[in-house]
Amino acid sequence: MAESDQQHMNQQGESKRSGMASLANEDFSVVDAIGGPRGVLESMLPGVVFVVLFVATRDLQLTVLVSAGIAMLQVVARLLQRQSILGALTGVLAVAICLVWAWLSHDARNYYLPGFLVNSFWIVVLLASLIARIPGVGVLVEFVRNPVAEHIGRWLAGWRSDQALLKAYMIVTGVWIGVFALRLGVQVPMYLTNHVGWLGTARLIMGVPLFAAAIWVSWLIIATPLHRHRQVEQRMYQESSGSEDSEDES
Repeated sequence: MAESDQQHMNQQGESKRSGMASLANEDFSVVDAIGGPRGVLESMLPGVVFVVLFVATRDLQLTVLVSAGIAMLQVVARLLQRQSILGALTGVLAVAICLVWAWLSHDARNYYLPGFLVNSFWIVVLLASLIARIPGVGVLVEFVRNPVAEHIGRWLAGWRSDQALLKAYMIVTGVWIGVFALRLGVQVPMYLTNHVGWLGTARLIMGVPLFAAAIWVSWLIIATPLHRHRQVEQRMYQESSGSEDSEDES
């Protein structure tokens, strides 16, 4: 195991990762993965306001302005509390793209169109990674565990040679393809038939709740092989360090 990975593992207790990167945590938590209660609130609130307000008023301009205002207030609140605003800014950017798309097209349905494009993009990328037998989820988790800028082939071989871990990453990558495909399969027909209320509801349910369920299943699949792989890495690192110490003494 590389020294950078050893140091990174020692720092895991100091910084909790969220999102897909949380799969690299040794002490994985679904709550941490979804950003905690505040993260859930910040990610869902603009969408809830958009669908509720539009269904109630059918006023797209008012709906866009109120949703944008709430997203901005979330950033301001974090600034005032001197907290990290990176996650909030990312959320605001995503909401802004959706709101602008709906605003410019004068069609509330198009608030959800960027999400369809993002899901389609990841289906293509992850399918390609499976065909190449370099599973996308595995690339993400291993890069978070041990960032690499050179010797890419050696880095890939380091975890792909572990057949149990590779199989787990392949399965989990397939799980996420299923998640993205399920979202499209349920939501696109609602978009095409102009059921904005139902579409917004489906989007909310298939957002954070579905993500939480999928990442929990993902962790169950990779936890054991990843833990064994870490043990092998640690043993190899210790043996390598011992050999270097012996050479220095001689």
